[in-house]
Amino acid sequence: MQKRGFFLTHSPIEVHFAHNSKDFVVEEVPLYAASGAGDHLFVKVRKKGVSTWEMISDFSERLGVKARDIGYAGLKDKQAMAIQTISLPAKFESALARFDHPNIKILETARHNNKLKMGHLKGNKFFIRLKKVRPSDALKLGEALRAIGEFGMPNFFGFQRFGKDGDNYKTARAFLDGDTKIRGKKMQTFLINALQSERFNAWLTKRLEISHLISGFKPNEIAKELGLDAKTVQLLKEQAHFFRLLEGDLLCHYPYGKLFSAEDLSAESVRFSAKQISPTGVLSGYRSAHSSGYAFAIEERYFEDIPASGDRRYAWIFPEVEQGRYVEEEGHYELSFYLPKGSYATALIEELTHNELTAERDQERDQERDQ
Repeated sequence: MQKRGFFLTHSPIEVHFAHNSKDFVVEEVPLYAASGAGDHLFVKVRKKGVSTWEMISDFSERLGVKARDIGYAGLKDKQAMAIQTISLPAKFESALARFDHPNIKILETARHNNKLKMGHLKGNKFFIRLKKVRPSDALKLGEALRAIGEFGMPNFFGFQRFGKDGDNYKTARAFLDGDTKIRGKKMQTFLINALQSERFNAWLTKRLEISHLISGFKPNEIAKELGLDAKTVQLLKEQAHFFRLLEGDLLCHYPYGKLFSAEDLSAESVRFSAKQISPTGVLSGYRSAHSSGYAFAIEERYFEDIPASGDRRYAWIFPEVEQGRYVEEEGHYELSFYLPKGSYATALIEELTHNELTAERDQERDQERDQ
Protein backbone atom coordinates (compact mmCIF):
# COMPACT_ATOMS: atom_id res chain seq x y z
CA MET A 1 0.00 0.00 0.00
CA GLN A 2 1.43 3.37 -0.99
CA LYS A 3 2.21 5.99 1.62
CA ARG A 4 -0.61 8.39 2.33
CA GLY A 5 -0.28 12.09 1.69
CA PHE A 6 -0.45 14.95 4.18
CA PHE A 7 -2.07 18.37 4.05
CA LEU A 8 0.31 20.12 6.45
CA THR A 9 4.00 20.49 5.63
CA HIS A 10 5.81 20.29 8.98
CA SER A 11 8.49 17.67 9.61
CA PRO A 12 7.52 14.39 11.34
CA ILE A 13 6.95 14.52 15.11
CA GLU A 14 7.92 11.49 17.16
CA VAL A 15 5.39 10.68 19.88
CA HIS A 16 4.27 7.59 21.75
CA PHE A 17 0.63 6.79 20.98
CA ALA A 18 -0.58 4.13 23.41
CA HIS A 19 -3.77 2.75 21.94
CA ASN A 20 -5.44 1.83 25.23
CA SER A 21 -8.47 2.69 27.35
CA LYS A 22 -6.62 5.33 29.40
CA ASP A 23 -5.20 7.28 26.50
CA PHE A 24 -7.87 6.76 23.84
CA VAL A 25 -11.49 7.58 24.72
CA VAL A 26 -14.35 7.82 22.23
CA GLU A 27 -17.97 8.78 22.87
CA GLU A 28 -20.79 8.62 20.35
CA VAL A 29 -22.80 11.74 19.63
CA PRO A 30 -26.32 10.41 18.89
CA LEU A 31 -28.34 11.48 15.90
CA TYR A 32 -31.42 11.86 18.10
CA ALA A 33 -32.46 11.42 21.71
CA ALA A 34 -34.64 8.55 22.88
CA SER A 35 -38.32 9.51 22.93
CA GLY A 36 -38.97 7.96 26.34
CA ALA A 37 -41.62 5.53 25.09
CA GLY A 38 -41.78 2.58 22.70
CA ASP A 39 -40.99 -1.09 22.19
CA HIS A 40 -37.22 -0.67 22.21
CA LEU A 41 -34.76 0.15 24.95
CA PHE A 42 -31.74 2.36 24.27
CA VAL A 43 -28.86 1.31 26.50
CA LYS A 44 -25.89 3.63 26.91
CA VAL A 45 -22.79 1.67 27.89
CA ARG A 46 -19.13 2.23 28.64
CA LYS A 47 -16.79 -0.55 27.54
CA LYS A 48 -13.08 -1.31 27.37
CA GLY A 49 -11.11 -4.27 26.00
CA VAL A 50 -14.23 -5.48 24.23
CA SER A 51 -15.17 -4.93 20.58
CA THR A 52 -18.71 -3.90 19.69
CA TRP A 53 -19.33 -7.36 18.21
CA GLU A 54 -18.06 -9.05 21.37
CA MET A 55 -20.24 -6.79 23.49
CA ILE A 56 -23.31 -7.68 21.44
CA SER A 57 -22.48 -11.36 21.88
CA ASP A 58 -22.18 -10.86 25.65
CA PHE A 59 -25.58 -9.17 25.87
CA SER A 60 -27.09 -11.87 23.68
CA GLU A 61 -25.76 -14.73 25.81
CA ARG A 62 -26.48 -13.18 29.21
CA LEU A 63 -29.95 -11.81 28.45
CA GLY A 64 -31.20 -14.44 26.01
CA VAL A 65 -31.84 -11.87 23.28
CA LYS A 66 -30.99 -12.76 19.69
CA ALA A 67 -27.93 -10.90 18.44
CA ARG A 68 -29.79 -9.74 15.32
CA ASP A 69 -32.32 -7.98 17.57
CA ILE A 70 -29.63 -5.83 19.15
CA GLY A 71 -29.17 -2.50 17.37
CA TYR A 72 -26.09 -0.28 17.26
CA ALA A 73 -25.12 2.93 15.48
CA GLY A 74 -21.42 2.28 14.92
CA LEU A 75 -18.50 -0.04 15.65
CA LYS A 76 -16.13 1.14 18.36
CA ASP A 77 -12.47 0.34 18.85
CA LYS A 78 -11.70 -2.61 21.12
CA GLN A 79 -8.60 -0.99 22.62
CA ALA A 80 -10.31 2.31 23.44
CA MET A 81 -12.54 3.31 26.30
CA ALA A 82 -15.78 3.65 24.35
CA ILE A 83 -19.15 5.08 25.28
CA GLN A 84 -21.86 4.05 22.87
CA THR A 85 -25.55 3.18 22.72
CA ILE A 86 -27.16 -0.08 21.72
CA SER A 87 -30.84 -0.99 21.54
CA LEU A 88 -32.70 -4.04 22.81
CA PRO A 89 -36.31 -5.13 22.63
CA ALA A 90 -37.92 -3.48 25.66
CA LYS A 91 -39.16 -6.84 26.98
CA PHE A 92 -35.58 -7.52 28.17
CA GLU A 93 -35.53 -4.47 30.43
CA SER A 94 -36.01 -6.46 33.64
CA ALA A 95 -33.30 -8.96 32.64
CA LEU A 96 -30.95 -6.05 32.02
CA ALA A 97 -30.97 -5.27 35.74
CA ARG A 98 -29.05 -8.54 36.31
CA PHE A 99 -26.46 -7.86 33.61
CA ASP A 100 -22.96 -7.84 35.04
CA HIS A 101 -19.69 -7.68 33.10
CA PRO A 102 -16.23 -6.59 34.30
CA ASN A 103 -15.54 -4.50 31.18
CA ILE A 104 -19.03 -3.27 30.31
CA LYS A 105 -20.91 -0.78 32.50
CA ILE A 106 -24.49 0.32 31.83
CA LEU A 107 -24.72 4.10 32.23
CA GLU A 108 -28.37 4.81 31.43
CA THR A 109 -31.42 3.45 29.65
CA ALA A 110 -34.40 5.00 27.89
CA ARG A 111 -37.33 3.74 25.84
CA HIS A 112 -37.70 4.50 22.14
CA ASN A 113 -40.06 3.57 19.32
CA ASN A 114 -37.52 2.06 16.90
CA LYS A 115 -34.43 -0.15 16.84
CA LEU A 116 -31.10 1.63 16.63
CA LYS A 117 -29.55 1.17 13.19
CA MET A 118 -26.06 1.48 11.74
CA GLY A 119 -25.28 5.11 10.96
CA HIS A 120 -27.80 6.57 13.42
CA LEU A 121 -25.26 8.97 14.93
CA LYS A 122 -23.90 12.43 14.20
CA GLY A 123 -20.30 11.64 14.98
CA ASN A 124 -17.90 10.93 17.82
CA LYS A 125 -16.03 12.87 20.48
CA PHE A 126 -12.46 11.84 21.22
CA PHE A 127 -9.93 12.31 23.98
CA ILE A 128 -6.40 11.20 23.06
CA ARG A 129 -3.19 11.41 25.06
CA LEU A 130 0.15 11.42 23.23
CA LYS A 131 3.21 10.59 25.32
CA LYS A 132 6.96 11.26 25.24
CA VAL A 133 6.38 14.67 23.68
CA ARG A 134 9.23 17.18 23.82
CA PRO A 135 8.43 20.87 24.50
CA SER A 136 9.54 21.93 21.00
CA ASP A 137 7.33 19.24 19.44
CA ALA A 138 4.40 20.27 21.66
CA LEU A 139 4.53 23.69 19.99
CA LYS A 140 4.47 22.05 16.55
CA LEU A 141 1.53 19.85 17.59
CA GLY A 142 -0.35 22.91 18.83
CA GLU A 143 0.20 24.76 15.56
CA ALA A 144 -0.84 21.72 13.52
CA LEU A 145 -3.96 21.22 15.63
CA ARG A 146 -4.96 24.86 15.18
CA ALA A 147 -4.50 24.54 11.42
CA ILE A 148 -6.72 21.44 11.34
CA GLY A 149 -9.34 23.27 13.39
CA GLU A 150 -9.29 26.20 10.98
CA PHE A 151 -8.90 24.51 7.59
CA GLY A 152 -9.96 20.88 8.16
CA MET A 153 -8.09 17.79 6.98
CA PRO A 154 -8.18 15.01 4.38
CA ASN A 155 -10.66 12.25 5.24
CA PHE A 156 -8.44 9.18 4.93
CA PHE A 157 -9.55 5.74 6.03
CA GLY A 158 -7.59 4.66 9.11
CA PHE A 159 -5.19 1.73 9.27
CA GLN A 160 -7.85 -0.31 11.10
CA ARG A 161 -9.64 -0.67 7.78
CA PHE A 162 -6.85 -2.79 6.27
CA GLY A 163 -6.30 -5.61 8.75
CA LYS A 164 -3.44 -6.68 11.00
CA ASP A 165 -0.87 -6.82 8.20
CA GLY A 166 -2.36 -3.94 6.22
CA ASP A 167 -2.94 -6.11 3.15
CA ASN A 168 -6.62 -7.08 3.26
CA TYR A 169 -7.13 -5.17 0.03
CA LYS A 170 -4.62 -7.48 -1.68
CA THR A 171 -6.59 -10.52 -0.52
CA ALA A 172 -9.74 -8.90 -1.89
CA ARG A 173 -8.13 -8.32 -5.27
CA ALA A 174 -6.91 -11.95 -5.39
CA PHE A 175 -10.43 -13.11 -4.54
CA LEU A 176 -11.99 -10.97 -7.28
CA ASP A 177 -9.39 -12.23 -9.77
CA GLY A 178 -10.26 -15.83 -8.88
CA ASP A 179 -6.80 -16.55 -7.43
CA THR A 180 -8.08 -17.36 -3.94
CA LYS A 181 -11.31 -18.46 -2.30
CA ILE A 182 -12.98 -16.60 0.56
CA ARG A 183 -15.81 -18.32 2.35
CA GLY A 184 -18.65 -16.42 3.90
CA LYS A 185 -20.47 -13.39 2.52
CA LYS A 186 -19.58 -11.28 5.55
CA MET A 187 -15.83 -11.88 5.11
CA GLN A 188 -16.04 -11.21 1.38
CA THR A 189 -17.78 -7.89 2.05
CA PHE A 190 -15.23 -7.01 4.74
CA LEU A 191 -12.34 -7.57 2.34
CA ILE A 192 -14.00 -5.74 -0.57
CA ASN A 193 -14.56 -2.76 1.74
CA ALA A 194 -10.81 -2.76 2.42
CA LEU A 195 -10.15 -2.62 -1.34
CA GLN A 196 -12.61 0.26 -1.75
CA SER A 197 -10.84 2.09 1.10
CA GLU A 198 -7.37 1.51 -0.34
CA ARG A 199 -8.45 2.89 -3.72
CA PHE A 200 -10.03 5.93 -2.05
CA ASN A 201 -6.88 6.63 0.00
CA ALA A 202 -4.70 6.33 -3.10
CA TRP A 203 -6.96 8.78 -4.99
CA LEU A 204 -6.96 11.22 -2.07
CA THR A 205 -3.17 11.10 -1.85
CA LYS A 206 -3.01 12.00 -5.56
CA ARG A 207 -5.38 14.92 -5.07
CA LEU A 208 -3.24 16.21 -2.19
CA GLU A 209 -0.20 15.93 -4.46
CA ILE A 210 -2.00 18.03 -7.10
CA SER A 211 -3.02 20.63 -4.49
CA HIS A 212 0.55 20.94 -3.19
CA LEU A 213 1.77 21.30 -6.77
CA ILE A 214 -0.69 24.13 -7.43
CA SER A 215 0.19 25.84 -4.13
CA GLY A 216 3.95 25.67 -4.44
CA PHE A 217 4.93 25.82 -8.11
CA LYS A 218 4.88 28.40 -10.88
CA PRO A 219 1.95 28.47 -13.35
CA ASN A 220 4.02 27.27 -16.31
CA GLU A 221 5.37 24.33 -14.28
CA ILE A 222 1.85 23.39 -13.15
CA ALA A 223 0.47 23.64 -16.69
CA LYS A 224 3.19 21.35 -18.01
CA GLU A 225 2.79 18.77 -15.22
CA LEU A 226 -1.02 18.64 -15.26
CA GLY A 227 -1.63 19.27 -18.94
CA LEU A 228 -3.83 22.31 -18.30
CA ASP A 229 -4.03 25.67 -20.04
CA ALA A 230 -2.68 28.83 -18.42
CA LYS A 231 -6.12 30.32 -17.66
CA THR A 232 -7.29 27.18 -15.85
CA VAL A 233 -4.07 27.05 -13.84
CA GLN A 234 -4.45 30.67 -12.77
CA LEU A 235 -8.01 30.03 -11.58
CA LEU A 236 -6.80 27.00 -9.63
CA LYS A 237 -4.08 29.03 -7.94
CA GLU A 238 -6.60 31.70 -6.94
CA GLN A 239 -8.93 29.29 -5.12
CA ALA A 240 -9.53 30.12 -1.48
CA HIS A 241 -8.85 26.67 -0.01
CA PHE A 242 -5.66 24.60 -0.08
CA PHE A 243 -7.46 21.52 -1.45
CA ARG A 244 -8.12 22.58 -5.01
CA LEU A 245 -11.48 21.82 -6.56
CA LEU A 246 -11.19 20.53 -10.10
CA GLU A 247 -13.54 20.93 -13.06
CA GLY A 248 -16.15 18.15 -12.80
CA ASP A 249 -15.77 17.49 -9.07
CA LEU A 250 -18.84 16.18 -7.24
CA LEU A 251 -19.44 18.28 -4.14
CA CYS A 252 -21.76 17.74 -1.20
CA HIS A 253 -23.24 20.08 1.38
CA TYR A 254 -21.46 19.66 4.71
CA PRO A 255 -21.84 17.86 7.08
CA TYR A 256 -24.61 16.17 5.08
CA GLY A 257 -26.69 16.87 2.03
CA LYS A 258 -27.09 16.12 -1.65
CA LEU A 259 -24.40 15.70 -4.26
CA PHE A 260 -24.03 18.33 -6.96
CA SER A 261 -21.52 19.09 -9.68
CA ALA A 262 -19.26 22.11 -9.29
CA GLU A 263 -19.97 24.89 -11.80
CA ASP A 264 -18.18 28.01 -10.57
CA LEU A 265 -15.03 26.63 -8.92
CA SER A 266 -13.95 30.00 -7.51
CA ALA A 267 -17.31 30.55 -5.80
CA GLU A 268 -17.51 26.94 -4.61
CA SER A 269 -14.01 27.18 -3.14
CA VAL A 270 -15.16 30.11 -1.00
CA ARG A 271 -18.10 28.03 0.25
CA PHE A 272 -15.67 25.16 0.85
CA SER A 273 -13.44 27.41 2.98
CA ALA A 274 -16.55 28.46 4.92
CA LYS A 275 -17.17 24.77 5.74
CA GLN A 276 -20.50 24.78 3.92
CA ILE A 277 -19.61 22.18 1.29
CA SER A 278 -16.89 19.60 0.67
CA PRO A 279 -15.60 17.65 -2.34
CA THR A 280 -16.20 13.91 -2.48
CA GLY A 281 -14.26 10.90 -3.73
CA VAL A 282 -15.62 7.65 -5.13
CA LEU A 283 -15.92 4.33 -3.34
CA SER A 284 -15.67 1.86 -6.21
CA GLY A 285 -18.83 -0.05 -7.06
CA TYR A 286 -21.47 -0.59 -9.70
CA ARG A 287 -23.77 2.17 -8.43
CA SER A 288 -21.09 4.78 -7.75
CA ALA A 289 -21.84 8.30 -8.92
CA HIS A 290 -18.90 9.65 -10.90
CA SER A 291 -17.32 13.04 -11.30
CA SER A 292 -16.77 14.38 -14.81
CA GLY A 293 -14.22 16.31 -16.84
CA TYR A 294 -10.71 16.73 -15.46
CA ALA A 295 -11.75 15.45 -12.03
CA PHE A 296 -12.90 12.18 -13.59
CA ALA A 297 -9.65 11.86 -15.52
CA ILE A 298 -7.95 11.59 -12.11
CA GLU A 299 -10.69 9.56 -10.44
CA GLU A 300 -10.90 6.83 -13.07
CA ARG A 301 -7.27 5.82 -12.45
CA TYR A 302 -8.26 4.67 -8.98
CA PHE A 303 -11.66 3.17 -9.74
CA GLU A 304 -12.06 -0.62 -9.86
CA ASP A 305 -14.91 -2.79 -11.05
CA ILE A 306 -15.98 -4.11 -7.65
CA PRO A 307 -19.13 -6.18 -6.91
CA ALA A 308 -20.41 -3.69 -4.36
CA SER A 309 -22.95 -0.89 -4.57
CA GLY A 310 -20.33 1.85 -4.24
CA ASP A 311 -20.78 5.35 -2.85
CA ARG A 312 -19.23 8.80 -2.49
CA ARG A 313 -17.24 9.85 0.59
CA TYR A 314 -16.20 13.29 1.79
CA ALA A 315 -12.63 13.92 0.70
CA TRP A 316 -12.25 16.66 3.29
CA ILE A 317 -13.71 17.03 6.78
CA PHE A 318 -13.73 19.78 9.39
CA PRO A 319 -12.93 18.45 12.87
CA GLU A 320 -14.16 20.52 15.80
CA VAL A 321 -11.10 20.94 18.00
CA GLU A 322 -12.01 21.49 21.65
CA GLN A 323 -8.62 21.41 23.32
CA GLY A 324 -4.93 20.83 22.86
CA ARG A 325 -2.95 20.88 26.11
CA TYR A 326 0.67 20.12 26.90
CA VAL A 327 1.44 18.61 30.31
CA GLU A 328 5.15 19.38 30.38
CA GLU A 329 6.02 17.58 33.62
CA GLU A 330 4.63 14.34 32.17
CA GLY A 331 5.64 14.91 28.57
CA HIS A 332 2.02 14.39 27.53
CA TYR A 333 0.00 16.19 24.89
CA GLU A 334 -3.75 15.85 25.40
CA LEU A 335 -6.28 16.65 22.72
CA SER A 336 -10.06 16.62 22.55
CA PHE A 337 -12.00 16.89 19.31
CA TYR A 338 -15.14 15.91 17.44
CA LEU A 339 -15.29 14.09 14.09
CA PRO A 340 -18.30 13.37 11.87
CA LYS A 341 -19.32 9.73 11.57
CA GLY A 342 -17.22 7.53 9.34
CA SER A 343 -14.02 9.48 10.01
CA TYR A 344 -10.96 8.17 11.83
CA ALA A 345 -9.25 9.71 14.86
CA THR A 346 -6.09 7.82 13.91
CA ALA A 347 -6.07 9.72 10.59
CA LEU A 348 -6.01 12.97 12.57
CA ILE A 349 -3.10 11.66 14.68
CA GLU A 350 -1.25 10.80 11.49
CA GLU A 351 -1.82 14.30 10.10
CA LEU A 352 -0.58 15.84 13.34
CA THR A 353 2.55 13.72 13.63
CA HIS A 354 3.23 12.94 9.95
CA ASN A 355 3.82 9.34 10.93
CA GLU A 356 1.65 6.57 9.52
CA LEU A 357 0.13 4.24 12.07
CA THR A 358 -0.14 0.52 11.39
CA ALA A 359 -1.58 -2.46 13.23
CA GLU A 360 1.96 -3.75 13.68
CA ARG A 361 3.11 -0.53 15.35
CA ASP A 362 -0.04 -0.58 17.44
CA GLN A 363 0.83 -4.11 18.63
CA GLU A 364 4.38 -3.01 19.48
CA ARG A 365 2.99 -0.21 21.65
CA ASP A 366 0.77 -2.68 23.47
CA GLN A 367 3.80 -4.92 24.13
CA GLU A 368 5.79 -1.95 25.48
CA ARG A 369 2.90 -1.07 27.77
CA ASP A 370 2.67 -4.61 29.14
CA GLN A 371 6.37 -4.82 30.00
